[in-house]
Amino acid sequence: MLETFQVNTPDHSAMVDITDLVSRRVKESGVEKGLCIVYVPHTTAGLTINEGIDPAVNEDILATLDKLIPWRAGYKHTEGNAAAHIKAMLTGGSCQVIIDGGRLILGTWERIFLCEYDGPRTRKIRIKIMKDS
Repeated sequence: MLETFQVNTPDHSAMVDITDLVSRRVKESGVEKGLCIVYVPHTTAGLTINEGIDPAVNEDILATLDKLIPWRAGYKHTEGNAAAHIKAMLTGGSCQVIIDGGRLILGTWERIFLCEYDGPRTRKIRIKIMKDS
């Protein structure tokens, strides 16, 4: 089962919690045991699994990425968003989560985040849910 949904990102840089969207899709699929792959088909956005309880964690992550990869640093890419491409490469464009008992198996504090580096935009998220054979 492959599905695509859209997420609107609120700012130039943001981490948007998409865990509930993905969890709903897993529940609706009826798959009890398997794997969920989440993929973002954009070169200036990424996906990660990280702590989702304290919003300061996301603020720290985005601030640190901005320090490491400043928006303006004499890049050669003419669109002016080279920093977003580099951040997306570091974050990665997909994540995988085990499904057991019809739900995502995440750690106590873990959530799935769409990482926006060149927004605000409307981003596509693709999820593939695979049942164990």
